[in-house]
Amino acid sequence: MNVLFMGTSGFAVPSLKALIKAGHNVTRVVTQPDRPSGRGRKISVSPVKEAALEAGIPVWQPERVKEESFVQAVRELSPRLIVVAAFGQIIPKSILSIPPLGSINVHASLLPKYRGAAPVHYALFNGDKVTGVTTMLMEPGLDTGPILLQREVDILPQDNQGTLEARLADAGAVLLIETIDALERGAVHLSPQDNSVATYAPSVKREECLITWEKSAQHIVNRVRGCNPRPGAYTVWRGSLLKIWNALPADTSNDASAPGEVEQADSHGIRVRAGRGSVLLIEVQPEGKKRMHAAEFARGHQITTSGYQITKDKHHNQLI
Repeated sequence: MNVLFMGTSGFAVPSLKALIKAGHNVTRVVTQPDRPSGRGRKISVSPVKEAALEAGIPVWQPERVKEESFVQAVRELSPRLIVVAAFGQIIPKSILSIPPLGSINVHASLLPKYRGAAPVHYALFNGDKVTGVTTMLMEPGLDTGPILLQREVDILPQDNQGTLEARLADAGAVLLIETIDALERGAVHLSPQDNSVATYAPSVKREECLITWEKSAQHIVNRVRGCNPRPGAYTVWRGSLLKIWNALPADTSNDASAPGEVEQADSHGIRVRAGRGSVLLIEVQPEGKKRMHAAEFARGHQITTSGYQITKDKHHNQLI
């Protein structure tokens, strides 16, 4: 089958590779334009572009897919099916209606829950135990199209955004091939989404990963998991950012301590009082340095069980 694939992030790569392995003719791959990234602002290509070039598939990188020149190019390509996964632009009806089998999307949640760009982040933020992947027939709205197939995926206690997204990407690739096989047989039942129970997962901004120590310990740990590796949870240490990569909820040992106050620093890490319970910091990263165990950080900065707490200035929650 002739397929046009549209994707950008690493989540989409297993789906592209699954299409190729299943013998489908991916005639073109559409991905976001190359962008500068990192401290050096070097131009980087998307993971999907890398996978496409490795497979010898021509790549298109339009700034805006709604431009008539791009729409016409897709018409001339005449794909039988369009597959979309983590692409990054809203695709207009003028494109979605081109292929006779329709346009299908692989989404990293059990729709209608977590429509939008960051479903994996929000599943972890909210402490969900189960999430999943959905294939849907696309329409111009934001993840509103009728559901084709779904598959549940358990969220493991050790999962963070990176590990969970990787497992969902693999599950989505398998589900995609099952969906296409069913479409070709005419064996798919379209299930309209219940908009009344829909929830949304917009892109996570960096400031949303700033730790608020007045929140509960579980809330803080969920925030750390959901922000790892992108954008990265953080607090502020003596005016410099301190990223927190791994943490666990812990029982508090001092009811008199205030949120953000260090309760204990030992070989297990740094235990910090939260609004309810405590948080054991396990892995941190000082600004401009490598990741390290929190115990190593505590030794290097002579953090003890007293005299260290989070305070609020007008800019930050600051560990001083």
